[in-house]
Amino acid sequence: MAEDAEPARRAAAWAGIPWDAGTEAALSRYAEWLRSEAIPAGGLGPAEADRIWSRHIADSLLFAGCWRHPQPPADLMDIGSGVGLPGIPLAVVWPACSVTLLDRSQRRATLARRAVHILGLGNVEVVVGEAHGHARKHSLVVSRATLAPEEALALGRSLCRPGGVVIVGLTHGGDAAEPVLAGVETVVVPEAVLDSPARLLRMAIDGA
Repeated sequence: MAEDAEPARRAAAWAGIPWDAGTEAALSRYAEWLRSEAIPAGGLGPAEADRIWSRHIADSLLFAGCWRHPQPPADLMDIGSGVGLPGIPLAVVWPACSVTLLDRSQRRATLARRAVHILGLGNVEVVVGEAHGHARKHSLVVSRATLAPEEALALGRSLCRPGGVVIVGLTHGGDAAEPVLAGVETVVVPEAVLDSPARLLRMAIDGA
């Protein structure tokens, strides 16, 4: 398992996340749960079994590198979280951060709750519903390739409090995405981190 975790270690180093045996053990339990329960239940496609660490866990940790504040956010919302990506890996490395996993599917939310229970994550809440009209504001809003970038950024802005940050992960490969709203930055992750190109969009709310 330690060798499998290498992409996540590289992603954590790029993002400035401290890495220790406890972090790796928790993420290893999550990786095994994704393989043994989430994939058979349809939470991830069957082809994903061989790239849980590189494509999903390591990819999720990249979001932390776009936060760019000395301390982790007080709270974050993961829009369209599915089985907890990127929210659960972020909750593991940011234990003081209150994490809300939001998904419209009761089935996926049930799976996410199962993962939260197995990992013993007391800082995670799973919510079923639509992001539109969600009243609570957050310091950080993240979304991982579940919506068109323009829609995800606009929705993230509506859910982010002043001084916060919205981060949208893009699908891997292809041409670099141009910023689609004023104040949006494209963050390019070096190919050596994940062995493939990765890009995220970062929008700071009111000068964060």
